[in-house]
Amino acid sequence: MLRLQFRFLFFRPVRPDLDGRFADWLVYIVIVSWLAGVGRYWDHPDAAAWQYAGLGSQVYVFVLAGFLYGVVRPLRPARWRYREVLVFVGLTALPGWLYAVPVERFLPLETAQAMNAGFLALVAAWRVALYVRFLYAGAGLDAFRTAVATVLPLSAIVVVLAILNLEHVVFDLMSGIREGAETANDLAYSVVVTLSVFAYLAFPVTLIAYLVAIFWRRAKIRGPDRGELRK
Repeated sequence: MLRLQFRFLFFRPVRPDLDGRFADWLVYIVIVSWLAGVGRYWDHPDAAAWQYAGLGSQVYVFVLAGFLYGVVRPLRPARWRYREVLVFVGLTALPGWLYAVPVERFLPLETAQAMNAGFLALVAAWRVALYVRFLYAGAGLDAFRTAVATVLPLSAIVVVLAILNLEHVVFDLMSGIREGAETANDLAYSVVVTLSVFAYLAFPVTLIAYLVAIFWRRAKIRGPDRGELRK
């Protein structure tokens, strides 16, 4: 499993046996995502008990898989089962272990802020690139549907996270960080706030493109049948 995990992370073709060994893969992704969740919050000063326990990552994997499955399904991908999406989401958890590095304990605050922002950007870009490859090569979507299926759920997720304010610091950043209240995660949070602004702008545009892609795909599938009926 580790061999397939690292092949997957480096964009190599993988075909996990989900029909015969789905239970094994399920256990694996639960463990990896749980460790990522524990590492994400183990030194966070304001995290809740369930976040320290890594439970959020467990919920995240299953909910995100269901969300992506439901959003992409109407676009008629060639290969799209929930268990495949679930394992894909679980396999993207490993890069999140970078968040467990306590850079603020051995680096100055300014440097630690830059490092955490860098980790955030690296992990996010890595996961998005894996998702794009999964949609195009794995699910068999064309370039347009891949673009829509990438931007729409991502923008929706960022908007929801910004509204829920899960990191407890977003509003402080928007109003200005007070002296003495800074943490090593503040710059990373400011990146999330910036992304949320772009997400608000991108969401309605990609939603329209999503609806167009759905109707276009349905019309393309039904076209030959109508032609045969006319004959």
